[in-house]
Amino acid sequence: MEEETLLSLSQTGEARFAMKEMRRVCRDSMQKLMVAQLNHNIAVKCDNVVKTYETGGTKVVALRGIDIEVRTGELLMLVGPSGCGKTTLISVIAGILDHDEGDCTVFGNDFKSMRNRDRTTYRGQNIGFVFQAFNLLPTLTAAENVAVPLLILGTPRKEAIERAEEALRRVGLEQRMHSYPKQLSGGQQQRVAIARALVHGPKLIVCDEPTSALDHETGHKVMELLREVAVGPDRALVIVTHDARIFGFADRIAKMDDGRVVKIEEGQGTL
Repeated sequence: MEEETLLSLSQTGEARFAMKEMRRVCRDSMQKLMVAQLNHNIAVKCDNVVKTYETGGTKVVALRGIDIEVRTGELLMLVGPSGCGKTTLISVIAGILDHDEGDCTVFGNDFKSMRNRDRTTYRGQNIGFVFQAFNLLPTLTAAENVAVPLLILGTPRKEAIERAEEALRRVGLEQRMHSYPKQLSGGQQQRVAIARALVHGPKLIVCDEPTSALDHETGHKVMELLREVAVGPDRALVIVTHDARIFGFADRIAKMDDGRVVKIEEGQGTL
């Protein structure tokens, strides 16, 4: 009788231990699943990113330990005074500049660990950049400028030009497809630059002052287009801007000062 009681207690103890172990395994699995899901929803992740320039023997710290995430399906705006590091940050995110310290990944990819050739290929396929200075090639027409990313990726010229012309229609430049940059106003050149950034359907679009040369109505049309095209479940959009007229389009607004992100606010995220 005593042996049966001891055996019963032993089995009960084993069952309790097994149940406890099952709960622990389930809890750990759920935590891992939640972390994986969270990481899956992150387009850009910067951890303690530092960038320093050397000018005439003097070191200038442009980014002082940036911590920020850009979620998929999000339009994030970076705002702050001139010289606070906004353009440097998006250049690091886009893989145009190397950072000195910290980690920065784009859809899980670390540019610093890539060979230059692989980095260029990845950037060409997955990132669109709207430069503040436009950077249009003066000897190419608007359509040819917009087609450049497609041609670099090996798209046949005829198809590339057709897709470029469609992109120009979407930014309201159907009448200026065959014009050269010098024949376009500043606002028109800016729209060509935006069409060029969108034409290859990148997963991440980074814009430096995309509405600075546009009037109110055109600026809002461009922002509506950017939200429509660039913001999706597997995409993201980062915009540097001083233009308060477009703040309402942001899902979140990150305020920068002196190389740091000092505050992040929820935006309206309206179309």
